[in-house]
Amino acid sequence: MLDSLSPVRRRFVLLLVLAGLLVAIVAAAALVVRTVGGRADPAAQGDLGPVLLVSGYGGSTRALEPLLDALVAAGRDVVVVPPVDGGTGDIGAQAAALAEQADAAMQRFGAGSVDVVGYSAGGVVARAWVRDHGGGSVARRVLSIGSPHHGTALAELAAGLADRCPTACRQLEPDSTLLRALNARDETPPGPRFVSVWSTSDEVVVPVDSPRLDGALDFTVQDLCPGRRTGHGGLPGDPVVLAALGSTLGAAAPTVPAGVDCQDAG
Repeated sequence: MLDSLSPVRRRFVLLLVLAGLLVAIVAAAALVVRTVGGRADPAAQGDLGPVLLVSGYGGSTRALEPLLDALVAAGRDVVVVPPVDGGTGDIGAQAAALAEQADAAMQRFGAGSVDVVGYSAGGVVARAWVRDHGGGSVARRVLSIGSPHHGTALAELAAGLADRCPTACRQLEPDSTLLRALNARDETPPGPRFVSVWSTSDEVVVPVDSPRLDGALDFTVQDLCPGRRTGHGGLPGDPVVLAALGSTLGAAAPTVPAGVDCQDAG
């Protein structure tokens, strides 16, 4: 086809093709720099974007209501992420869906980043998103609440009953393939600042220190309110957790909350 063109037009067409290839190469290189090998262009820490709330295993968003109410009262834009496969399907697929929700939220609110709050297994989904689905350049903060980052013995027990332990359940077994990959090398990959809060009275995430993350700001309900016996289901409404929303998701660097009213039932 090029042979039929004059020399001048042939050079012009070749230049256009080369220009298109160059744009594609530059775009691909930028994507690699942002998402491969643990590297990421971190989000601006002083710019507050929307907050995405990710539910736990089973996908119930009702448990997120205390977090939603507190964030809205603080003036934050909030998106409750719709559960994928009832919150029991592949965590990688849930992380990919979170990536889509994050992009949509940034477009909707005209933001350059998002904060993610993951309750229970939702915190594991958020980490999978950061590590494997481009979240490292999109997330500003990741706050996990009672998340079994190193698995839970309850999932291991449930695995003995094949019909009662779907994909996500098996992925939350201690030393599962998914968790081994997430916890290899850097438990808090570059990009966002990570925070993990949990309760030493958690009856679902066993052992209770499974939520601990190397490189994160870690603290327990009992660090601030000794003797408090908040179970797994009570974490989203616990006064320590609600106070952590303000101390960890603001423009300043994340800190352990201060002045918590330990008598407040949340």
